[in-house]
Amino acid sequence: MNASTTMTIRVTPDLKEKLGRLARSTRRSSSFLAVEAVEAYVNRELQIIDGIQQGLADMQASRVTPHDDVMAEASRIVGDAHREKTA
Repeated sequence: MNASTTMTIRVTPDLKEKLGRLARSTRRSSSFLAVEAVEAYVNRELQIIDGIQQGLADMQASRVTPHDDVMAEASRIVGDAHREKTA
């Protein structure tokens, strides 16, 4: 069994009721569902932060493409696709 610790949070009565409904419907405990939700949220937010930090590192190391170059390439790709579709 994994080690765990206790954490207390405050939620609105409405959210608590919804969580209880979900727990009953899925035959899971409210605690189990809350842990899943918090874990998913934390993992998603950490991925976002990691991506931002990588982007900032890329900027500092000059590993970037100028906006005008990206837009020109995107326009070319869209134009090529449009011409293929109408041909």
